[in-house]
Amino acid sequence: MSNQWVSPREDGQWGVHGEGNSRDTKIFDNKQNAVDYARDIARNQHSELIIQGTDGKIQSKDSHGNDPFPPRG
Repeated sequence: MSNQWVSPREDGQWGVHGEGNSRDTKIFDNKQNAVDYARDIARNQHSELIIQGTDGKIQSKDSHGNDPFPPRG
């Protein structure tokens, strides 16, 4: 189980890779397709999805695992 990252590439494309992996699992022409693909992997692996912006800063995180602090409701 590894967290899935969506990161910008120098050529304007978007890469999806598991945390700690130096190589992309898959590369996409647009960010939304990369996010959709990474979200499916994160759901299947019960891991976290981390999305970076074009500047490389983390834009959002989305947990698909066993959250130790689930929302109260």
